[in-house]
Amino acid sequence: MEYSDSTVIALLKEGSEKVFEWVFKTHFKSLHAYAYTFLKDDELAEEVVQNIFCRVWEKRDQLKTDGSIKAYLYRAVHNESLNYLKHQKVKVNFETYYSGQMDEQNDYASDKVMAGELETRIRQAMLELPQQCRIIFQMSRFEALKYQQIADQMGLSVKTIENQMGKALKLMRLKLAEFLTLLFFIWINR
Repeated sequence: MEYSDSTVIALLKEGSEKVFEWVFKTHFKSLHAYAYTFLKDDELAEEVVQNIFCRVWEKRDQLKTDGSIKAYLYRAVHNESLNYLKHQKVKVNFETYYSGQMDEQNDYASDKVMAGELETRIRQAMLELPQQCRIIFQMSRFEALKYQQIADQMGLSVKTIENQMGKALKLMRLKLAEFLTLLFFIWINR
C-alpha cells in the first residue's frame, strides 16, 4: 500500500504502528546504505538508522518535516552520521592529546582517578537537571546540535532552548563548582 507524505506524517503523529512499520520497511535499506556511505561500517550504519527510527517513534507527536518523510529521514541520517563522525574525531583527538600529556607526567594514576570522579560528578549533576533541561543540554553538548536544530527536533522555540541551556549551565556550575575548585588547587600545587 502506498501513502502520501502528508498522510504518513499525520498517521505517524496519531501513533499508527502500521504506518510506522510501512515507513520502516520502505526506507530502512536505502537509509542504511546512505549511512554506510558516511560510516563505512555496516553495524554502525544499522545502529544509526535504528536510532533515527526510534527517535521518530518516540517523538512522533512533535514530528516536523518540510512535507517529505523521506527527505526528513535522509536529513536525520545525514546529521546523525556526521555527528557520530565528529564525535569520533573529537574523541580520537582528545585521546591522542590526553595520552600524550599523560605520558609526560608521573601523576597518571591520580589524573585518571580525578577524571573518572569528574565524569561521575558531571553525570550526577546532569541527572539532577529537570528532564527537558537535561535533554537539551545533552543534545547541545554531546550531540553538538545547534539551538535551532534542537528547537526543530523538540518542537520548541529557539528562545526556550536558550533559556533551558542557560538554566542547565547555571545548575551544572553550581553543582560542580566545589569539585572543580578542588581540582584546580590540586593542579596548581603540582
